[in-house]
Parts: sequence; C-alpha cells; structure tokens
Amino acid sequence: MPTVLITGCSSGFGLEIARTFLARDWRVVATMRTPRADVLPPSERLRVLPLDVTNADSIRAAVEAAGPIDVLVNNAGFGAASPAELVPLATVREVFETNTIGTIALTQAVLPQFRQRGAGVVVNVTSSVTLKALPLISAYRASKAAVNAFTESMALELEPLGVRVRLVLPGRSPETSFGDNARAHMHGFDHAAYADIVKATFARLEDTSVPLTRSQDVAEAVWRAATDASSPMRIPAGADAEAWAAEVS
Repeated sequence: MPTVLITGCSSGFGLEIARTFLARDWRVVATMRTPRADVLPPSERLRVLPLDVTNADSIRAAVEAAGPIDVLVNNAGFGAASPAELVPLATVREVFETNTIGTIALTQAVLPQFRQRGAGVVVNVTSSVTLKALPLISAYRASKAAVNAFTESMALELEPLGVRVRLVLPGRSPETSFGDNARAHMHGFDHAAYADIVKATFARLEDTSVPLTRSQDVAEAVWRAATDASSPMRIPAGADAEAWAAEVS
C-alpha cells in the first residue's frame, strides 16, 4: 500500500487531496502547522503530523516521523496582494520563504530516500497565474513561478534516477482560504495612483459568470500526477486554469 505525504492539509486543496488519497486506499501523512485530525475522516491509514515548512527542525521531525513515503505533495502556501511598488519587503520574504524555500527545503529532505530507492514522485502545486500575468499579485506569482522553474530543472536531474516530478497548476477557487490569507497581507490598495487597477481587478474577481476551480479538480490533478506516469509535466487544474493553459500553448 503506497504512502503520500501532503503539506497544507488543514483546509482547501490540501484537505481535499488528503481525502481523495484516503478514499482510494492509500496511506496518508497529512501535515499542518497546527494539526487537526477532526477535519479528515478517521482511518487507520491516516497520520496527522505538525509541519512548518519554514522551519528546518520541523521539516526534519516530520520527515523522520513519516517514515518511507512514495509520493510527496508540496501544497502548502499563502498569497499576498499589493501593487509591486508598495508591497513590504518583509511580506515578499515571507511569501518566498513559505511558497518557494519551503517547497525546496522539504523536497530536499525527502529526495534522498527516493534516490536511494530509485522510485518516488514529487508533485508541486503552484498556480495557473504563473501562465498569465495578473496585477496586484507580483510577489505571489513570482514565488510560484520560481517553484515551476525549480521543478522543471529538478525533473531533468531525477528522471534518470527513477524519480518522477510533476507540476499541478490550480485556477482560482472560492473553496480555499487563499483570499482570506491574501487580504491579511494587502498593502497599498488605498493609494490613489492604483485606484483604477484595484477596482478593475476586484470586479474581475467578483465575476461569478466565469468558471472557477473546485478543490476536487485539484485533487484529481494531483492524483493523476502521482499515479499516471504518462501524465504531462504541467497539469492545469480547474476550468479556468485549463482555459489559460490553452491560451498560452
């Protein structure tokens, strides 16, 4: 029975990914900054572990406690919204520390066992905004685009060693806490110079007529990445993500 370790499982995409793998008879190591076993169905195949991807000791402890795994899903992350001119550098560092450095650090901690075994899969969940420029999310978009670049180069290194690497690119979803997290890190939205672009961007985000991404879309894309060796390197997840991917292909 294979084992998957998933980050960011307390809500949103990570929670649905964990539920999907549990439902399909995998062992699941669900990690969260603050563990909450009650958000997932009880199962002998489930372990819930604390993990802060920005803390080296936390990463080390989680990987040791998890034991051998077959698939790593790097899903943890958060957003920030601000005109590029006005985003505090402290926020930029926090975004990159979690979304980019955290992904790299946990991947480095897991890869030795994959390399030694000659098998394993790394699935990095980034964002469809890396496919198409949008205003007010420059730091977030850059942090996720960096993960894309890291992942694609890593894939070339690991393929000869029997390790598969994939990217899942979700679209915008009302089912995650991304919006709440981004609002907590908003800066400069009251600046007169950016009033028009802020208004237009929020109008676009509030448009319910456009197709959005469901958490299950992302879970299915991750499942495909983890279990289908013929899957493409980049897998868009959600109707809006698929539409954007078609535009740039």
